[in-house]
Amino acid sequence: MIRATLSAAIVSVAMTLPACAADLIEKISPHSVTTTMDRLAAAVEGAGATIFARIDHAAGASSVDLDLRPTELLIFGNPKLGTPAMLDGQSAGLDLPLRVLAFADSEGMVHINYHAPESLAAAHGLPADAKYIQLMTGAMDKLTSKAIAQD
Repeated sequence: MIRATLSAAIVSVAMTLPACAADLIEKISPHSVTTTMDRLAAAVEGAGATIFARIDHAAGASSVDLDLRPTELLIFGNPKLGTPAMLDGQSAGLDLPLRVLAFADSEGMVHINYHAPESLAAAHGLPADAKYIQLMTGAMDKLTSKAIAQD
């Protein structure tokens, strides 16, 4: 009985892994990590959203004598969009505010990643067709596109 339950749990987890990977949006930036995040921060503030934190993971690694390629995280949001999501499913606060990660790979190429806002609906039981999900999706695409644009 325990073996069957454990096997079912392992299969269930394994089946969700590809879905999680599919919810990850990736774009390539022609700029450095710092410049990409500076541009993203400017776009976020220009859109009237709030930046809650900017985390330099490489600096954190350096503080404990470890090396990490440039890696930064920007945490930002707009209560006009996030609050309705949390009213529909308060556990959405686990994944809000929104986050974008920028990092340089081993060849120096800069990637930006974020979770597709649509994944909030599935993860937190929110209406898949909620207007705030559509608005978050559009905003994330627009903001990250501004960050990586070549002027």
